[in-house]
Amino acid sequence: MKETILSYQTDEIKVTWDKERCIHAAECVRGLPKVFDTDRKPWIKPELAGTSELIQVIEKCPSGALHYELKQSDQTEQPPEQNIITIEEDGPLYIHGEVAIKDLDGNVVLKDTRVAMCRCGKSQNKPLCDNSHIEAGFKADTSYDPERLGTEPVKGKGGELSVTLYENAPFLVEGNYDLVGEDTGRETCSKKMSFCRCGGSQTKPFCDGTHKKIGFVSS
Repeated sequence: MKETILSYQTDEIKVTWDKERCIHAAECVRGLPKVFDTDRKPWIKPELAGTSELIQVIEKCPSGALHYELKQSDQTEQPPEQNIITIEEDGPLYIHGEVAIKDLDGNVVLKDTRVAMCRCGKSQNKPLCDNSHIEAGFKADTSYDPERLGTEPVKGKGGELSVTLYENAPFLVEGNYDLVGEDTGRETCSKKMSFCRCGGSQTKPFCDGTHKKIGFVSS
């Protein structure tokens, strides 16, 4: 995963922006247009808003491109009570929670509260989305088969959501989470599930083995 991180500061807060993870969801621009203005350089001016306003808007950035550090407080962003995987139409999977992306040896390669996972197979920054789905003309609705999520009753909520990356294959999600798709609704699950990231599965967002047929390359 690539990163190009720029920072913008006041006496109270440091705002960081990872250019490589930004997919222009524009939650920041809609939330605080006086601070986040893409027609201006620098495009982020945190001094134009209060710290609490900045925090509220930054935590809505679905890709995790925006983060903050408070200079006079130990307060940090907390994951939601329940991990959430949201299916974006014709786009990525947004994961919001206590996310730990791992390699096959169990090493954590990224720990965050917000990530956008590529599901078109074309990103140059895999496993993260880089908006390549737009140029690729990727099409996928937000539906899923809830019967695939059949599991024992979930005890409690939240906790670590492990996302294990398999080479040239899907990623495996383990932990408690809610899967959300506008076409199907919201279902709670604690079952291990393999999610497609080659773009070719006929059972999206889940894997159906198509990556083998099309020669998907994950790096």
